[in-house]
Amino acid sequence: MEQANKGDTAAQFKVGMAYLTGNGVPQDAAQTVSWWTRAATNGNVAAQFNLAVLYAQGKGVPQNYFEAAKFFRAAAEQKDKAAQYNLGIFYANGLGVKQDRAEAAKWFRAAAEQGDANSQLDLARALAGGSGVAVDLPEAYLWFSAALAQGRKEAEDERDAVVEKMTAAQKFDGRLRNARRGDKEDQYATGAALEKGEGTKQDFAAAVKWYREAAQQGHPEAQLRLGIALSDGRGANKDLAEAAKWLAKSAEQGHIIAQSRLGFAYMEGYGVPKNFAEAAKWLRKAADQGVAQAQFNLGILYARGDGVQRSVADAANWFKRAADRGDTNATLNLALLYDKGDGVKKDPVSAFKWYKAAAELGNVEAQVRLGSAYANGRGTSTNLVEAVKWYRKAADAGDSRAQVNLGFAYVEGQGVPKNEAEGANWFRKAATDPRAQYNLGILYENGRGVNKDLAEAAKWYQKAAEQGVAEVQLKLGGLYAQGSGVPQDFAQAAKWFRKAAEQGERTAQYNLAVLHEQGRGVPQSATEAYKWYELAAKRGHAKAQYWLGYALLEGRVAPPNPAEGAKWFRAAAEQGEVPAQFNLGVLYDTGRGVKQDYGEAAKWFKNAAERGHALAQLNLATMYDAGQGVEKDLAEAAKWFRAAAQQKVPQAEYAISACYADGEGVPKDMVEAYKWISLAAAHGVSDAVTFKATMEKKLTPEEKAKAEQLVSASASANAKPN
Repeated sequence: MEQANKGDTAAQFKVGMAYLTGNGVPQDAAQTVSWWTRAATNGNVAAQFNLAVLYAQGKGVPQNYFEAAKFFRAAAEQKDKAAQYNLGIFYANGLGVKQDRAEAAKWFRAAAEQGDANSQLDLARALAGGSGVAVDLPEAYLWFSAALAQGRKEAEDERDAVVEKMTAAQKFDGRLRNARRGDKEDQYATGAALEKGEGTKQDFAAAVKWYREAAQQGHPEAQLRLGIALSDGRGANKDLAEAAKWLAKSAEQGHIIAQSRLGFAYMEGYGVPKNFAEAAKWLRKAADQGVAQAQFNLGILYARGDGVQRSVADAANWFKRAADRGDTNATLNLALLYDKGDGVKKDPVSAFKWYKAAAELGNVEAQVRLGSAYANGRGTSTNLVEAVKWYRKAADAGDSRAQVNLGFAYVEGQGVPKNEAEGANWFRKAATDPRAQYNLGILYENGRGVNKDLAEAAKWYQKAAEQGVAEVQLKLGGLYAQGSGVPQDFAQAAKWFRKAAEQGERTAQYNLAVLHEQGRGVPQSATEAYKWYELAAKRGHAKAQYWLGYALLEGRVAPPNPAEGAKWFRAAAEQGEVPAQFNLGVLYDTGRGVKQDYGEAAKWFKNAAERGHALAQLNLATMYDAGQGVEKDLAEAAKWFRAAAQQKVPQAEYAISACYADGEGVPKDMVEAYKWISLAAAHGVSDAVTFKATMEKKLTPEEKAKAEQLVSASASANAKPN
């Protein structure tokens, strides 16, 4: 009391409070008012505020809003936020003062800035409705958020209503203001807007800054986004270790996308030591909650047996779950499993279904494979139009395989009208693809869709050959050997034949053997020739089998081995190699390397004879004439003697002459007999000279002249013997 009487305002306020509550003195409202008035007049904020409340409520004094407003103002001007709020209420409602919404908003702002939740809410409402202030939705958003953060739940619905009215730029502005106040949700939202360029200019660096602010406050989505930005080096320097740290923080809070990405980081060793078991752990957490990317990657781990026991069936199961959620890679991989029958029963129809699903999701690999399925009728009916449609989608996306396939479709007119020029255009688009290079070579070589240009053809063949395509290396070797489109160069021919031969291309092996045998472009070497003939022969090359048989028969590089030679002759003969058929016939006829068998000899002579082998025709005719290995048949003998004679085989000319002279197997015809005996004599058959002279005496001059005309015609028309 003593201090109060001396003018101590704090003591005066306490005395007034004692009289108000009856604490140590009789309860006396009048005394409370008296002491608080003295303290208030001397500037005590608590007295000012509480005295204002008494006047406002009419407690201990008559209710007097004017007096209340006076004391609220006194306290408000000393920055008492409760007084500022109440003064704002008085101005808003015209209590003790003239109603003034601008003044109300002014005092609400003063209190709001000191953290008064009620003032924040009322200021937000004023800003949202333009009450006493210009409408400012971003600022309203800020103050609703501030009030909500202090537990004023009603602010949430009102803020949401404001958000619905805001433009994208206003939303960004409001959230940025709230982010600056330290609100982690709006720090994240600001980062997201900056990353996407929503309501503001796109700015990755600024986005990362706000993600980091929110992440440091434990916001899991911001931690994820920060991790992604650091992984990609977008808006910040790439830092996989830092990225993994933030992904882990987010994942540990249960964020399923972060779990998926963290699992992938462990799977690939991005920012953390590679650890498949840890990868499987995090991927499974996300996969079990339906994250398709995690399901796909977990499937990959099962397919490889990394961090889990290998199980292609489990891989297929996870691929299926991811595919059902639209993951394109999983959909493609599931299709591949069904296509190969790996972990699931091979099922072209199911493979087609999943290829189609992945293709429709835009997966280029699936589009190529779907086109192939349509083209080949694999898992669906053949439909070349559909094949072209899907090849085109993938080709437009830049897939070189699809561009080559589309080019081929145009060249062949499969699924589209034939247009070789358009085909050439697509091959050019895929010009780095060896198949495209090869096909361009073919088009230029043959003048299809482009002007014929052997040099240009050789250029494209060379490009494909340099990419290691054995088929094209063989082709290029042939061009150098022939001097077609390039200068003839057997060394270059041998070089390209060797490259293809070393990849197992049997025709290249055969051609290289021939060059070694002839010493063209390479040192002549029977040993090298034999080596390459043998390699080609073992790969089923008929001519190589024949020449290998011949080398073994003749002992070109080792002592003769007729039995082994006969084996290779048979291999070639069974593939239709005519010289091999003839020589195999000879071996059976003579019993060399095989058991003598005239029937087998006749069989192989006939095979070769029917394919035009002159000596086989002669030998077969001789066997029919003698009935050796076949039933004697003079007509067949004459037929084959004539066939061989027409190929200028002297012995056959002599034999068919005798057939015509004696009428054996053919009608007797001395003119034909004289023609053939003349040809045999001209070709060096000694007995033919004698018989010609004898035969000439039996001809009339007219018959002789006719025969000589036939001889002249035959000499120019008949082919050379084999």
